[in-house]
Amino acid sequence: MRARAAIHHLCAVLAVLASAAVQGECECLWQGSFSDVQAATNLVVSGVVSKGKGNAIDLAVKRLLRGEEDHQTIRVWLKTGDLCRPEAEHFPVGSQWLMALHRINDAVAGGFNPHTPNISYGRVGDYSLSSCGGYWLAQNEEWVSGNLVQAPRWAREPEMTPVLIDLVADFVAGKVDAQTLLAASKQDPAVRELMLDTRSFLREQE
Repeated sequence: MRARAAIHHLCAVLAVLASAAVQGECECLWQGSFSDVQAATNLVVSGVVSKGKGNAIDLAVKRLLRGEEDHQTIRVWLKTGDLCRPEAEHFPVGSQWLMALHRINDAVAGGFNPHTPNISYGRVGDYSLSSCGGYWLAQNEEWVSGNLVQAPRWAREPEMTPVLIDLVADFVAGKVDAQTLLAASKQDPAVRELMLDTRSFLREQE
């Protein structure tokens, strides 16, 4: 019995270690869904990944929801070492995203090595993406989904009805509240499609 208990305990320890290995060495507290975290970031943009190299991606900006950025393409630095950021492989070339980003304003000692420019903390003037909350949403045409509002912690693809990016933009601009986002994310997809078809029909009649 003791041997069996010891084996179960060892298995439990190995499971915890395996889980920690999957998460990497990063340790951070969950900051909340997109609706909770976006206001504290420097830039909220919608765009398409145009290039990926090392632990960075280039995002071709299609829509600026908040912040100031003159460049049509921005560089976003992702996970390396124990940084609490998502893996670059999560954002393949051609994929669309809505991101809430922090601007890199200060150089970190040893953070950028010109001899390994593709693997680094990031350059001043670029952006970083945190994994400690719902800082990114998947986008499909004009619809977004992900950890948008009141979703479970660490859930990257919670069950929800995709929400129009226009509505998210209104939320970012302070024109609608989080409850409006929540209601839209729980709307019956069939009802949503009916409403869209009705709007389209009415526009055609004008």
